[in-house]
Amino acid sequence: MSENSNINNWYGMSEHAIISELASFVKETRLKKNYTQSELAEKAGVHRITLSEFEQGKRGSLTTFIQILRALGELELLDVFKIRTSVSPLIMARLEAKKRKRASKTRSKESSKKSKKI
Repeated sequence: MSENSNINNWYGMSEHAIISELASFVKETRLKKNYTQSELAEKAGVHRITLSEFEQGKRGSLTTFIQILRALGELELLDVFKIRTSVSPLIMARLEAKKRKRASKTRSKESSKKSKKI
């Protein structure tokens, strides 16, 4: 199996393998952005040893992962977890039908008086 198909098969991976993939992502991103472990750890507000162990897949928490993503400027990766509500086409059609299509027949007394004088 190729590396790419293995990464996309999250269900077939053990928890340890998934953590290793996350750790590899953090390390690769850190290196691409040219941060040392010390620099990134300081920016993330974690100890360098914590970052090192996270990158090795030995230790870490969701909070640590979020802190690291924030420091790397990669928080938008969490967008996949946002709950998006969408309106069904039927409800959208009903809402559109309720919108005013034309002016109402009744006018205020002032506007009708003005139109009679003209």
